[in-house]
Amino acid sequence: MSISLDKDQGLLIAGGEQIGLECPHCNVYANMSPQAVPDVTTLLGNKPGQVGLVFQCDSCKSPVFLRFTAREYSDSTVELGPNFVELERPKERFSFSYLPKETELLFREALACYSGNSFNAFASMCRRSALAAFDALGEGGKLRAFDEVMVARDIAGLQDDMFDPIRKVLFEAESEADLPLISRAQAGILLELMKDMFYQCFVRRGKLTRAIKVRRFFVEESSNDYQSTA
Repeated sequence: MSISLDKDQGLLIAGGEQIGLECPHCNVYANMSPQAVPDVTTLLGNKPGQVGLVFQCDSCKSPVFLRFTAREYSDSTVELGPNFVELERPKERFSFSYLPKETELLFREALACYSGNSFNAFASMCRRSALAAFDALGEGGKLRAFDEVMVARDIAGLQDDMFDPIRKVLFEAESEADLPLISRAQAGILLELMKDMFYQCFVRRGKLTRAIKVRRFFVEESSNDYQSTA
């Protein structure tokens, strides 16, 4: 996608394409319409390395702020890089009610780091969340969690270069100093693996246990009603 700012025409996106992303306000994946762009004459005079633009979510009409890298300046236009940084990210959702309290607290903070684009802080909090989860699972908990993550890795077909840093974060780092630096892409994969690990270890069990209790309750109630009318 080629994006530029022209002194006379304003924002230009090649091919008439639109920017689409998950809105941080309504959590709907929607097209983003330009709402406010900087003065191009001022940009051409100052030549900043990064440029901020305001878009409007077509779903909820809220403003969404994006930051672009200024790739090239000419006499009348500013060419922007195709990638951008979302200054506000949608809040990640999870069934926290089934997590142990300490694990829930730490994982909530981990998700806050991820939403703030602090990906290595996110990895650090994932490590703490995982350690709390292993303790809550009891003896053999770490091995059980490792097995769940390896199954998820096989399902997703993750290659070693993407998965190895995640494995080190969750299962091998003995201290903060041992944590590898992770990229944005690796952070996204770590997030999904954490969600899946917690779902398999806690949420699935909690939901299943609750569902069975409800079934038993109605069976017992039906049995009591039958006996009282017999």
